[in-house]
Amino acid sequence: MMKKFLSLLLALCLACGLCSFASAEGMRTFVDSTGREVTLPANITRIAISGPLAQIFVFALAPEMLVGVANAWDKSAEGILPTAYYNLPLLGQLYGGKGEMNLETLLAAAPDVVIDVGEPKKTVKEDLDALTEQTGIPFVHITTHTGTAGDAYRKLGELLGKQEEAEALAAYCENVMARAKKIADSVEKANILYVSGAEGLNVIAKGSYHAELIDMVASNLAVVDNPSSKGTGNEVDMEQILSWNPDFVIFAPDSIYSTVADMDTWQTITAIRNGNYVEVPMGPYNWMGFPPSVQRLLGVMWMEKVLYPEAADYDLYEEVKTYFDLFYHCELTQELYHQLTANAFVKE
Repeated sequence: MMKKFLSLLLALCLACGLCSFASAEGMRTFVDSTGREVTLPANITRIAISGPLAQIFVFALAPEMLVGVANAWDKSAEGILPTAYYNLPLLGQLYGGKGEMNLETLLAAAPDVVIDVGEPKKTVKEDLDALTEQTGIPFVHITTHTGTAGDAYRKLGELLGKQEEAEALAAYCENVMARAKKIADSVEKANILYVSGAEGLNVIAKGSYHAELIDMVASNLAVVDNPSSKGTGNEVDMEQILSWNPDFVIFAPDSIYSTVADMDTWQTITAIRNGNYVEVPMGPYNWMGFPPSVQRLLGVMWMEKVLYPEAADYDLYEEVKTYFDLFYHCELTQELYHQLTANAFVKE
């Protein structure tokens, strides 16, 4: 897909006469996470992002700089995010997903820089060098996993001249992860499955990028030969789920959470029979990831509160409220919190 994108981009740039860099005046050099030295404006005020993972990550630090979004906000964002961000141009995304980046919209938005955040693709250096050369717009990559979000925010703060604000986000990420690891190390880990899909037959496999926090917090029973890097996970059959027989099941949003209690096959599974299953909160993103961005901090706090309530002795509402203030720039009411977590705890 990337080669096709580059070809189309080159043709469009040549047609529009846009393949020229700004003058060296007022420019600086930034070294991104791949080691690339990228020339970009000294003072950045307009930014685009490469995909939904970057959208979540960057929105926390510099929402006022965004000239577009990679994908439309989920309907659950209504009433959560400030309305000023609902109508930003839709840019699409570089890697994966259902839609390619909208070339004309990107160029018309005239960002000072395009930011790619996440796990680096094997060809990321070549891809971003080519995009920078052909558009005249600097493209940078910032590597992050959930455990290194603090360092990634510091890098982003350096890029955008927002070091103080970035440090606050970095410290928050590191404190949440440090506490989560301490709790995880202090408990006997629950045997769980995270399942998704219309039939509940997709699992987030142990060792996959999407299972980072699941593997840290619990004993992930979903051991497969080739863990998928896709958000849909690995497809399995009911026989395999019955063989794993988890003590606890976490259902993705829009899965079969609401119907499994009436399904004979699922009732043979220990977790379902005992009522030990929940649905991941959704709003404005899936708290467990998908895309696997910084909102997974919400997921790890919630999952430990569900699985190990005595060890996770914090007030989850207060924790989530703080997150929403820092990362979504809005106040979370108790009413909205209860709506978002309606199916997120084991029923009494």
